[in-house]
Amino acid sequence: MQLCLLVSVSTAAAPLEMFCRRSLSRMWSLPRRGVSSSHREMSRWKRTESVQTPEEKPRILITGGLGQLGVGLAQLLRRQYGKDNVILSDIKKPQPQVANSGPFVYADVLDYKHLREVIVNNGITWLVHYSALLSAVGEANVALARKINITGLHNVFDLSLENCLRLFVPSTIGAFGPSSPRDPAPDLCIQRPRTIYGVSKVHGELMGEYLHHKYGLDFRCLRYPGVISVNTTPGGGTTDYAVQIFHDALSTGQHECYLRPDTRLPMMHISDCHRATVEFMQTSECQLSLRTYNIAAMSFTPEEVAQEIRKHLPHLKVTYKTDSVRQTIADSWPVRFDDTNARRDWGWEPTFGLEKLVTDMLQSVRIKRTNEGLPVS
Repeated sequence: MQLCLLVSVSTAAAPLEMFCRRSLSRMWSLPRRGVSSSHREMSRWKRTESVQTPEEKPRILITGGLGQLGVGLAQLLRRQYGKDNVILSDIKKPQPQVANSGPFVYADVLDYKHLREVIVNNGITWLVHYSALLSAVGEANVALARKINITGLHNVFDLSLENCLRLFVPSTIGAFGPSSPRDPAPDLCIQRPRTIYGVSKVHGELMGEYLHHKYGLDFRCLRYPGVISVNTTPGGGTTDYAVQIFHDALSTGQHECYLRPDTRLPMMHISDCHRATVEFMQTSECQLSLRTYNIAAMSFTPEEVAQEIRKHLPHLKVTYKTDSVRQTIADSWPVRFDDTNARRDWGWEPTFGLEKLVTDMLQSVRIKRTNEGLPVS
């Protein structure tokens, strides 16, 4: 059983304390717009209780749901909790197969009032916040990245406090910077990223942890490595070459990589990414020693993945034309993640290594291209 309690305190009251007793979790919620703006005060709290039995299924909202991760995560969650209990949202029109697969609503994370209506009207209890501009795209439009990645995130924080939500916000390899330990990067270390994307992710990690410790927000965060998926086209991330190379290998047999051949970065198959997210969300709060964890699967260079693909497609030709922006970003990121804490606290373990990833991606891309009537070499 989970309890969500709010009590009356004054702004001069002693600091609030959290406790965890078996399956009991306490949450603190604020009226109106939460606490992320300086003019908001905790002058008045109301007492209420919300009880959830173990049999009760969560009601889940995924923001930014039409990006690389949202649709696949929704499919996995719907298999576990039922189609109608998982709602995708975005500001774009979904493809027919997505629209027909389960509930979808328009939701702009910058529109606080409407997002609040979506949460309240649908009885949301878990929120997965995927809305963000990625690294390379964010550097090309810093103002927009700041609005979506930070202002939108503050709206989500406030609404999660207000409605006692379990909140998942992904972080990234991009949350590290050139002064961070690179091989491996631990959970807790100097970060200091040099992209607006990375800065916004560190801001989200720290703000989420602050709101957890001060108000009891059930904030959860995983630092994703580069995620490799057949389901969506590359979206402006620095690791997107590791998706594009499979399409190029099966279409033209030629790939031009924007990173140096020896650029080693952490990577993960999307199915491992989704599974990690679901397992983490399902873990009891009492098992978590951290609120932000690294998760790892493999680490490879462009040349290493090309060599593995050539075991299946010997004709693949890869050339290298370094993009200075993406290469600079990649050079500031870790070579490997240390995910010891995730493995210890909630049993994280990947299933895909490089060999299995390449075999799966080639098969999946071939099927996808064939179904879309595209040429396959």
